[in-house]
Amino acid sequence: QVRLVESGGGLVQAGGSLRLACTASGLVFSTFTMGWFRQAPGKERDFVASITWGGTNTGYEDSVKGRFTIARDNAKAAVYLQMNSLEPEDTTVYYCAGDFGGRGRTVVDADEYDVWGQGAQGTVYA
Repeated sequence: QVRLVESGGGLVQAGGSLRLACTASGLVFSTFTMGWFRQAPGKERDFVASITWGGTNTGYEDSVKGRFTIARDNAKAAVYLQMNSLEPEDTTVYYCAGDFGGRGRTVVDADEYDVWGQGAQGTVYA
């Protein structure tokens, strides 16, 4: 009943920035814990960031902490990932995800999420 649509991927030089957006349709959004994951070809889908439904709690994977910021705007049914100081190692496909549980905590396990965006490619060159 819910789908997530991503936008904002692209090509950027190392040290630059990209902002990913994920918008929800299909009725439910505000009570979701939201997350961002990334997955390179042939690799597992890895946690990047998560935010609780009220936006008061956030969590980040260690390698992106201090560089990436997750935020949400429930009135716009949107979640964002601001990616600064990008490195070539950040090159991969990024996915947004929603957890129906409306949890009071961030969620880092991909298996706990219930709906996923289609993916957005971010490419960083030296």
